[in-house]
Amino acid sequence: MNQCFGCNTCASADKPLEGYIKNLSVETSHHRVEGQSTKCGFGLQGVCCRLCSNGPCRITPKAPRGICGATADTIVARNFLRAVAAGSGCYIHVVENTALNVKKTALAKGEIKGEKALERLSQIFGLKGKDKYETALKVADAVLADLYKPEYEKMELVKKMAYAPRYEKWEELGILPGGAKGEVFHGVVKCSTNLNSDPADMLTDCLKLGISTGIYGLTLTNLLNDVLLGEPELRMAPVGLRVIDPDYINIMITGHQHTIFVDLQERLTSPEAVAKAKAAGAKGFKLVGCTCVGQDLQLRGAHYQEVFDGHAGNNYTSEAVLATGGIDAVLSEFNCTLPGIEPICDKMMIKQICLDSVAKKANAEMKPFIFEEREQQSEEIIDKIVAAYKERRGKVEMNLFPEHGNDKTLTGVSEVSLKAFLGGNWKPLIDLIVSGDIKGIVGVVGCSNLTAGGHDVLTVDLTKELISRDILVLTAGCSSGGIENCGLMEPEAAKLAGPKLRAVCEKLGIPPVLNFGPCLAIGRLEIVATELAEAIGIDIPQLPLALSAAQWLEEQALADGCFGLALGLPLHLGLPPFVTGSQLVTKVLTEDMKDLTGGQVIINGDGKESADILEKIIEEKRAGLHI
Repeated sequence: MNQCFGCNTCASADKPLEGYIKNLSVETSHHRVEGQSTKCGFGLQGVCCRLCSNGPCRITPKAPRGICGATADTIVARNFLRAVAAGSGCYIHVVENTALNVKKTALAKGEIKGEKALERLSQIFGLKGKDKYETALKVADAVLADLYKPEYEKMELVKKMAYAPRYEKWEELGILPGGAKGEVFHGVVKCSTNLNSDPADMLTDCLKLGISTGIYGLTLTNLLNDVLLGEPELRMAPVGLRVIDPDYINIMITGHQHTIFVDLQERLTSPEAVAKAKAAGAKGFKLVGCTCVGQDLQLRGAHYQEVFDGHAGNNYTSEAVLATGGIDAVLSEFNCTLPGIEPICDKMMIKQICLDSVAKKANAEMKPFIFEEREQQSEEIIDKIVAAYKERRGKVEMNLFPEHGNDKTLTGVSEVSLKAFLGGNWKPLIDLIVSGDIKGIVGVVGCSNLTAGGHDVLTVDLTKELISRDILVLTAGCSSGGIENCGLMEPEAAKLAGPKLRAVCEKLGIPPVLNFGPCLAIGRLEIVATELAEAIGIDIPQLPLALSAAQWLEEQALADGCFGLALGLPLHLGLPPFVTGSQLVTKVLTEDMKDLTGGQVIINGDGKESADILEKIIEEKRAGLHI
């Protein structure tokens, strides 16, 4: 008899999903929230240090210094820098692999789907080859050369990629980054035992890491992906657990590195692969999107409609996706692949294969992606998945949820496709902002977590509040997966918007929330902000624009946030990033940053109150522009 774990689950903004999870006979992260509800107060404030054997030291009013003499300010800044460096390292790993795959494709004269994207990058970099392959090679080499510079040599592409007024501000503040990998190394060293004790100096490093993370790990990863995979195209697409079709062999993909799947997703639709699937009793193969790589595939879904069924959900939907019984294999290559999926995969006889050694799961097969062996690897993976399908189907009970989600989510939004939709320039959007039909823009970005009100609760509440005030919302990250499954990216969601924004949406046939895709697409939002500021003739901090990572989860989000602060944008967080134990660090992030870069951190866990704060900031920005 199956044990039911459903009595105690966290709330979800997606009520149908919440009900589904309550009735599951497998344990998920949603069930484990209550058991972890008692938090360490020292950890929450960031005043616990375990860097040496004298510790862990915990700062209190009666013990204001650790044994070594470190204060709360030092310990908090050190912990924050260590987290930002780790988060930056994750993104730099992704852009490095992406650039390497572009380079190897160019050398092999493989398929380049995004020739316009390549031309765009070649113009930005000032590089041109005799043909598209040599151009792609030069572009990839330029990115890799910058990544591999030492920390004391400034990266060359920052000036080419950044908005000139921002670059000048960064130069003035002394926060232009050196080689991105060197910056991560430098940051980790700086926050080790008995080295740096200057909180302001360590926070300066956080801004440097934010810039290298944003320009390389976010923006350039997207643009390089566009080169290999094709550019996003606007379209309506299905989302939610409904995308799982039991007539096919279904492969759930998780991670952030879309270029690793290029050969496989092409080969899955080959006559040979389809014949193998049919011989096993299926109609063929389907990729089911989950986490950010699923969002990235959804973004370009117009190019892959034959193999891509749709995006099922974000990181904390993944366990429910597997519990349907309709998934036959999980291919993972980076984070957001929860350890909690492993016992579910075991119970459901789901094959797990890891394609990047940094993402090895405990009970999964390790098969690192090797570009030169990609064809053979794809065939081997297909054979393993077919074998898993034959072994498990008929033995595992199906618990499908075809009613979940919707069929008409607008996707494929990018800085290029949106501008094209507007007629090839940003003037229509600027005119709507000037007239007040769109009061301002908020980027609701980043992760999903289970503690800021529950699964996607704060994210969805805040989004509904913002659009009701005629504020357009742009999304990127796991937040997008929750918002779209709740129906806010359907054109019909216009009825939830304020009267002016609703009229705009109904006239254009678009929702009041535009989905830019994965967390990497925060870099696309930066491009939109830059191009809007450039078209108006102002600096980015003057725009009626704010960011919210309402339900940030992990260290990568902190690196993203430092990029937002370097851009000079207000950054809302639903939960503080473990810094409240230091008055100095908290003051720098929430107040002093405004005088440095123009940015600031805002902490509020209530959707309405957060919307009040962001709306007030937008109105102040509008007043500053006399609109």
